[in-house]
Amino acid sequence: MKIAITGATGFVGSRLVERLHGEGHQLLVLTRDRAKGQRFFPAAAFPNLEIIAYSPQESGSWQQTISGCDAVINLAGEPIAERWTPERKEELLASRQIGTTKIVEAIAQSHPKPKVLINPSAIGYYGTSETATFTENSPAGNDFLAEVCQTWENAALKVKDSGVRLVIPRFGIILGVEGGALAKMIPPFKLFAGGPIGTGNQWFSWIHREDLINLLIFSLNRSDVAGVINATAPNPVRMVEFCQALGEVLKRPSWLPVPSFALEVLLGDGAKAVLEGQQVLPQRTLSLGFEYQYPTIKQALANIL
Repeated sequence: MKIAITGATGFVGSRLVERLHGEGHQLLVLTRDRAKGQRFFPAAAFPNLEIIAYSPQESGSWQQTISGCDAVINLAGEPIAERWTPERKEELLASRQIGTTKIVEAIAQSHPKPKVLINPSAIGYYGTSETATFTENSPAGNDFLAEVCQTWENAALKVKDSGVRLVIPRFGIILGVEGGALAKMIPPFKLFAGGPIGTGNQWFSWIHREDLINLLIFSLNRSDVAGVINATAPNPVRMVEFCQALGEVLKRPSWLPVPSFALEVLLGDGAKAVLEGQQVLPQRTLSLGFEYQYPTIKQALANIL
């Protein structure tokens, strides 16, 4: 297949490119920084890959490159885990809403059109709760992240007007050593200063990065996969359980809690997603027949670390 990918140099995208290239697909990497793309994917190692410079929030000649692609995977978006100033909130929303709109615009103009758009969202869609359980059929929450996810998904839904299959995987907390939440938690644990964040009772809905990549490829290849699927492992845990498992794998204690106020100082409103969390189950993902390599947190952490 010929596949266009945005966000290809990120924590998820870089690994997805490696896997898809290894399977022999022809890849088109759309990136804001062409030099960075070339560093990540040198021509000698990635002969079936073309790097295209693009402005994700602007129409342009880059949109013409979508013509003839069999699939588009749109992973672009500003990082969530930063302090949410009013300006930052605008950037978080615009990078997803406008960025997705421009991809959908490109697909509408393309000929021939791709067969599928995989456009992620996040489990922030559901809001936060210590008691509720969320599946793909659960309603949206009413906080900032939920509003971002709804706007993001609504922008993607317009691709259906072009007759293109749409898959919206709602990403959970992605685990791997090269990035994401786990990479930030390992150093304090190794220094015997690790422990649960906040009360420890909040839910931690996670997924091993390899399982996420497998799910994206599964969605790419299966024409019957469409709509929302939760990209989380089938066994979410509370924060205290996650930290206990991490401590066991690293052979370090996990008793030193990180107080809520410390995270709030760093992330402001952005701390809410970590301090409150949500229990998300991949009900529809499992019903489609997807099989997880790492369904439990101990299996995942043992493999990663």
